[in-house]
Amino acid sequence: MARFACLERTLFALAGTMTLASILLGALVSPWFLLLAGFVGLNQWLFVGTGSCPASAVLERTLPVRRGCSR
Repeated sequence: MARFACLERTLFALAGTMTLASILLGALVSPWFLLLAGFVGLNQWLFVGTGSCPASAVLERTLPVRRGCSR
């Protein structure tokens, strides 16, 4: 039986990683990378408001993830 990851936790981990990477790149390379952090935040609010965002659509199609966390 395949083990499915929780979509919400996967999105949270992806968003946190992208936010930290954009802040690091913004500090070390170019402040324009901070736009990536804004884009991540916008997608998080999109998910809160609609229950879907571009990242959730991609994850649902490519990885064995399920909606709703049991723990």
